[in-house]
Amino acid sequence: EMDDEDCERRRMECLDEMSNLEKQFTDLKDQLYKERLSQVDAKLQEVIAGKAPEYLEPLAALQENMQIRTKVAGIYRELCLESVKNKYECEIQASRQHCESEKLLLYDTVQSELEEKIRRLEEDRHSIDITSELWNDELQSRKKRKDPFSPDKKKPDFSLTFPRPYIVYMLQDLDILEDWTTIRKAMATLGPHRVKPEPPVKLEKHLHSARSEEGRLYYDGEWYGRGQTICIDKKDECPTSAIITTINHDEVWFKRPDGSKSKLYISQLQKGKYSIKHNHN
Repeated sequence: EMDDEDCERRRMECLDEMSNLEKQFTDLKDQLYKERLSQVDAKLQEVIAGKAPEYLEPLAALQENMQIRTKVAGIYRELCLESVKNKYECEIQASRQHCESEKLLLYDTVQSELEEKIRRLEEDRHSIDITSELWNDELQSRKKRKDPFSPDKKKPDFSLTFPRPYIVYMLQDLDILEDWTTIRKAMATLGPHRVKPEPPVKLEKHLHSARSEEGRLYYDGEWYGRGQTICIDKKDECPTSAIITTINHDEVWFKRPDGSKSKLYISQLQKGKYSIKHNHN
């Protein structure tokens, strides 16, 4: 057993030891902090100077990766340029081939059209009712006009030859013959075809009066506007309630209670397929 003095002395000794331990711990902690700080500063200086192995090894890997990617990008660039050049040459070659084919097609088309026109002219010349003396006379007259050494002949006086009224044509014989051929072809083309009379259009009678004016709907003496609640009735169906959302020139949009939207044509109201009325509920 210890008396109070011994206990107090022992407690003071323990407190002194604890304070000494705490002071030592604090000193060691400060010393460790300073050492760690000096190490970090030294490592930072090495990194700034470019001598730290922790910095040089990742830097070397990054530089190697950069060189590889740069080389790959250069190869890809060359391939892209070559591909674009090949596409350009292909487009030029295709354009030239298309132009040549179109020229050949146009030449064949023009040639076939000219051959068809020549064939038709030959058919018209052989199938016309007027004798071919006009052609021969015209050719002979042209030859006589071209001959500078042939003596000029005076034109006969038709007033002495024909005592009755006559018509003097100012056109050449070949022009008259061509016009006559064109008229015969047009008559032959339009002859068998007869225009069928169009049946009279049946006008539908509107059973109800309905129209839209300035964003409002007029139906059977009542006006309806946007936001009003209406009751829509259709034959063989139950009436439904809806709210008018939009009124256009020929249609009316409305929204049902379930949120779905539909439209109703004014012509359907006029024909009586649908009917509407104000819903005052």
